[in-house]
Amino acid sequence: MAAYSLICSYFSATFTPTATVSRSTSSRFSLSKSPTLHRNPKFRAGPISYALRNSSHRNYVASGSDRQSGDRSFFLLGKNPLSSALDSLFVLCASVTLSFALFFADVDSALAFVVNPPRKLQSDELATVRLFQENTPSVVYITNLAVRQDAFTLDVLEVPQGSGSGFVWDKEGNVVTNYHVIRGASDLKVTLADQTTYDAKVVGFDQDKDVAVLHVNAPKDKLRPIPVGVSADLLVGQKVYAIGNPFGLDHTLTTGVISGLRREISSAATGRPIQDVIQTDAAINPGNSGGPLLDSSGNLIGINTAIYSPSGASSGVGFSIPVDTVSGIVDQLVRFGKVTRPILGIKFAPDQSVEQLGVSGVLVLDAPPTGPAGKAGLQPTKRDAYGRLILGDIITSVNGKKVTNGSDLYRILDQCKVGDKVIVEVLRGDHKEKVPVTLETTPEET
Repeated sequence: MAAYSLICSYFSATFTPTATVSRSTSSRFSLSKSPTLHRNPKFRAGPISYALRNSSHRNYVASGSDRQSGDRSFFLLGKNPLSSALDSLFVLCASVTLSFALFFADVDSALAFVVNPPRKLQSDELATVRLFQENTPSVVYITNLAVRQDAFTLDVLEVPQGSGSGFVWDKEGNVVTNYHVIRGASDLKVTLADQTTYDAKVVGFDQDKDVAVLHVNAPKDKLRPIPVGVSADLLVGQKVYAIGNPFGLDHTLTTGVISGLRREISSAATGRPIQDVIQTDAAINPGNSGGPLLDSSGNLIGINTAIYSPSGASSGVGFSIPVDTVSGIVDQLVRFGKVTRPILGIKFAPDQSVEQLGVSGVLVLDAPPTGPAGKAGLQPTKRDAYGRLILGDIITSVNGKKVTNGSDLYRILDQCKVGDKVIVEVLRGDHKEKVPVTLETTPEET
């Protein structure tokens, strides 16, 4: 552009009308006005100036019989050969410089000549953009790899069998996701926001609540923990934001509102009910599982875990595990590698079977003698010597809290701790009994 400016300034000129009168010897020549190029006094006349002036004045020279030596109107300008050569060299160099500048200029320099009007966003749009930019580095992409044997070559291959989302929990490299995202994996890969991929190992998981914790050996400067909020004071109607990797499309933002609270869903692994689940209409699709659900301040309020959809795609009904539940589980998994949850040590019949009997409560099908309920004397369902079915105890309340189905029983147990003694009220035959039971921990899985 500098070369272009020099050329423009060098050849800056103005056109002014100039009167030229022909000789009186012929009436064919009349008074006329013609543009004459006047030279800028700040620069010496170059070859282009000479050419312009000579071509201009030659148009006024008489032709035919009037071209006599005394009648000619030529403007004779003196020429300096050295000056002409320097001027030609200057023009050549400027032209080459300008050509190179146009062909080899970088994109940023070219964009400097394009004037774009500033984009105007509303305040709520700016808040959403800021929330996404600040929380995206905390969201990761998880790939579930499984070992498969080729049917023809018998080679053992490691192939992806699923993917999901997760988020960074702390600077130590702990990543939180859903258990069903990593279920059955022989190897796990975690991809951070900067597209760097690390091998991950399982710290622990809770099948009943569908929560898992992974660990990656990534530099601390690449790990940005997500801010943790509170889910106890959520209200229906407040805005929420889901960030995840649906269908493998990394870092996708969807927005919605809280459609309902205190919903209940079943764990994808064990079928055990998960209480106090958040319902949202923010689009949650396959691949969003394990990703964060955020409030308008950018704080974590839940983990996106399931959707209700006949087709498998988002239908506007998604569910997230509340962060208050997740925090306690993650803390135990990081410290002990497992969740210590109290149990009664029984197997109970489906709720539909109990309803068909016309009673309300939880029917005990089995109570192993080594378990808490068996030690306390709860009676399981069995058959007599003639093959007739003898119903076991039906649990109607625990610590005075009514139990009508399995979900009620789980909800009460989730509020207890290992070692607590609870009073279980059961319907045994045609009378009720109260049985004290000391809760124990879940037996170790093999």
